[in-house]
Amino acid sequence: MPEDDLESLPGVGPATADKLVEAGFESYQAIAVASPGEMSNTADVGESTAADIINAARDSADIGGFETGAAVLERREEIGKLSWLIPEVDDLLGGGIETQSITEVYGEFGAGKSQVTHQMAVNVQLPHEHGGLEGSCIFIDSEDTFRPERIDDMVRGLDDEIIADLLERREIEGSPGDDDTMNALLNSFLDHIHVAKAFNSNHQILLAEKAKEIARDNEDAEFPVRLLCVDSLTAHFRAEYVGRGQLADRQQKLNKHLHDLMRIGDLYNTAVLVTNQVASNPDSYFGDPTQPIGGNILGHTSTFRIYLRKSKGDKRIVRLVDAPNLADGEGIMRVQDGGLKPE
Repeated sequence: MPEDDLESLPGVGPATADKLVEAGFESYQAIAVASPGEMSNTADVGESTAADIINAARDSADIGGFETGAAVLERREEIGKLSWLIPEVDDLLGGGIETQSITEVYGEFGAGKSQVTHQMAVNVQLPHEHGGLEGSCIFIDSEDTFRPERIDDMVRGLDDEIIADLLERREIEGSPGDDDTMNALLNSFLDHIHVAKAFNSNHQILLAEKAKEIARDNEDAEFPVRLLCVDSLTAHFRAEYVGRGQLADRQQKLNKHLHDLMRIGDLYNTAVLVTNQVASNPDSYFGDPTQPIGGNILGHTSTFRIYLRKSKGDKRIVRLVDAPNLADGEGIMRVQDGGLKPE
């Protein structure tokens, strides 16, 4: 049972409280950031009643009002930075991937988008002094890209100093060069990655709701959820909504899905990392014709947009396309057997 007493809100009795919890509105804060229409549809309450419940929750949670810039600065100090462990890229991103934000990585096939999601699923579990967030990862897989074997490669590819520290922290006996020791370390990493395969766009949206439950249940755990990966965000939407006639429906559905992901990031201090497919713009006579799909909905909702493109051999160009507080720029990384590495 959640700590907040939902029955103290106006119009909420035991039955309504149960409906709210089942629909994911398990706290004052979760209710306060909902819309009356959303609550009416998912929790089976009247829209006017939903509005009264939401307003009362906002008062109780002290949310939705104005605050000073100093207060915003103080609150932003709680935001974590998930390191890529590539100094050039981390400098580009102001320290790494932010929690409470959506970071979109797009690029053509083979550019390394899934490599980034796998590497971040490893890095998020590292101690803070090694660039991690000491948290677990939720991985929504819509393109059958998740491979435990690749996690194995990346765990073994960590610096010896980091591996030695991890073995001590996780109370795993043995030396870094021993296969049994490294297998035990790998299993400890895989235990903190929650993976689900999305079969269509509706299932993907449902999994986002399930992800919120996992984040809530692990909020006070040793490894709280600090990273939510969706690889890829747009594949199912692109396949199921074909043609201009269905574009509006697709964008409306995608918009709701993005706001569900954003809510998880805000409520549980989680970094949201999504990959996106691209299309070629035939009208582009100059510059790179590659454009991310998802339109303005995705462009406006993503806090950070990163464009990956291939270079020579295992090199990849990491270009920061859009960020609210950072200048555009580029960095270089390598995709190797041991994971993402500096140039």
